[in-house]
Amino acid sequence: MNDYARLRTLIGSDAAGPAVRRWARDFMTEVLDGRTEIGAVRHPLGFLCFPAWRDGGLGVCVHVWTDGLRSCPTTSAMHAHSWDLLSVVLYGEVGNEILEVESSADRATHRIFEIHSGADGDVVRATERLVRYRIRSSEHFRAGEVYTLPHGVFHLSDVRGEAATVVLGEVRRGRPDRSLGTLATADHWVHRTGCTPSETRRAAQTVLDHLQEPTLPEQLEDRCEQAT
Repeated sequence: MNDYARLRTLIGSDAAGPAVRRWARDFMTEVLDGRTEIGAVRHPLGFLCFPAWRDGGLGVCVHVWTDGLRSCPTTSAMHAHSWDLLSVVLYGEVGNEILEVESSADRATHRIFEIHSGADGDVVRATERLVRYRIRSSEHFRAGEVYTLPHGVFHLSDVRGEAATVVLGEVRRGRPDRSLGTLATADHWVHRTGCTPSETRRAAQTVLDHLQEPTLPEQLEDRCEQAT
């Protein structure tokens, strides 16, 4: 069973949080010990991405927000995925502001950009669509909680302090990632920078340090397993 199928099954169980935490500990230990060549990548939206497993339109990543290793987007942090997202918060708190975007030629505040990703980075292209937006709803998730975001939904992630998530993605063919940029922003290229081996190990150690102490549900589950 591949990592995507395994995690999808774990997330659907009653003990999703503890089970995914154990998977994340095993994965980050392999990164730290050099048993995998997977390295962290600086994502334009300000977090580190560990691409744990990918095959066709399916993928598993670990996203890590940590001080000193963040970057800023070239358009804005308001974006819509081309893929369906299923995520579990490992630690910290992750918020999402769901946006309602509507075309507005007269009172537009932003332009929609399409993001076409390749092996070396992203081509960010302006579209003709001028829009304005409003916040439709806000939601916050803590360690062990699961959340979803369907493709095409504009949102703004709100992560303050240290946090990490395990993310499962299923690509929807023919739908590019999109973001909101200013009316004056031009087409441009964004190169995704890989972390150095030492930065990758430091990020992996940070995640392991946060996961070192099990949560209460995980402690209870371990005791039940020992009792049986």
